[in-house]
Amino acid sequence: MNEYKWKSHIARFLSAQTISLLGSSIVQYAIIWYITLTTSSGKMITLSTLCGFLPQILISLFAGVWIDRYSRKGIVMITDCFIASATLILAVFFLTGHKNIELLLVVLAIRSAGTGIQTPAVNAIIPQIVPQKYLMQVNGFNSTLSSIIMFVSPAISGAILSIATLETTLFIDIFTALVGVSITSTVPVKPLNIEVRMTKSHFTEMKEGAVYLKNHTFMSRLLIFQLLILFLISPSAFLTPLMVSRTFGTEVWRLTMSEMTYSFGMIIGGAIITSWGGFKKKLNTTLVAGGVYGMLMIGLGISPVFIVYLIFNVLIGITSPCYNTPITASIQEKVEQEMQGRIFSFMQIANSCALPLGMIFFGPLADIINIQSLLIISGILVFSISTFVYIRRGFYE
Repeated sequence: MNEYKWKSHIARFLSAQTISLLGSSIVQYAIIWYITLTTSSGKMITLSTLCGFLPQILISLFAGVWIDRYSRKGIVMITDCFIASATLILAVFFLTGHKNIELLLVVLAIRSAGTGIQTPAVNAIIPQIVPQKYLMQVNGFNSTLSSIIMFVSPAISGAILSIATLETTLFIDIFTALVGVSITSTVPVKPLNIEVRMTKSHFTEMKEGAVYLKNHTFMSRLLIFQLLILFLISPSAFLTPLMVSRTFGTEVWRLTMSEMTYSFGMIIGGAIITSWGGFKKKLNTTLVAGGVYGMLMIGLGISPVFIVYLIFNVLIGITSPCYNTPITASIQEKVEQEMQGRIFSFMQIANSCALPLGMIFFGPLADIINIQSLLIISGILVFSISTFVYIRRGFYE
């Protein structure tokens, strides 16, 4: 495939995913905010959070096999249509006066399950379109697009909800999904050689994926490293809004600035990793970013004033794509394409479990120990683990 063709193909594919993701993100915020404002119930907010996490984890156990067995492009398109159909049904119910909160929770669960299938499928498709030497840049660009969506979608969702109803907002996701599917359908994706495996059961292929992960030294150690780091960074991911309100003030604009500065930093970080491409050994980029992230967590913990906190928050946002992008590119590069769906699904399960487990551990501690101390201790551990792995090259080579 010549350079013009693959660039044209990946441009169309990423454009389709960006359009679809924007609509999904706007509606996701709208649903959660509707539940929050309508019920003002901690129980309902907890249930909505569980509906956003658990289905994604559970479906990922099977999604990897489907992604490696069937057309990945077809899976992405079907998943988009499935989520849009659930959103359409919800819109119809609301338009006819059946404004049931339980139905919103069901749709959140369906959307979560769809994400559990779609995210690893998208990651596995990219190396079928993009030459290996360009994987880091393309993944970095994709990360930048996702960061931009994270930055703008809360504002767009809030603006729409302020002038329109939830039902109107729901139709945005339906429209963007249709546009995304239409564009994706035009992207040629080289098929995988899967005929031999079609006679195997799904559970056999799941077991093969687990055995592959266990025997693949690089991947098994990367998974353990990722679990540890994500567990330890959970205070910076979830407890900083509470720290801001306790330390700097309870004004809404402070919480908004905290979220926006992080997302803004991610946009910059995505642009940096896209143009730079990282170190020759991709995981070195992740390890350096991990070490820097740990030091910046310490910075968050010792910030004397809000503006200093915001500066560290932007810098943490910058390191995030530099940490995550090389992991995705390394899996795409080192794992056989016929196995990538299962491996990406295992990684997604790890990612989806580590942060909530971290919050189960650190959340109660935040009522006993001040959050600044938790950030400093966790930051030291993140820095130490990243530095240890970087020094011990044999750990991942």
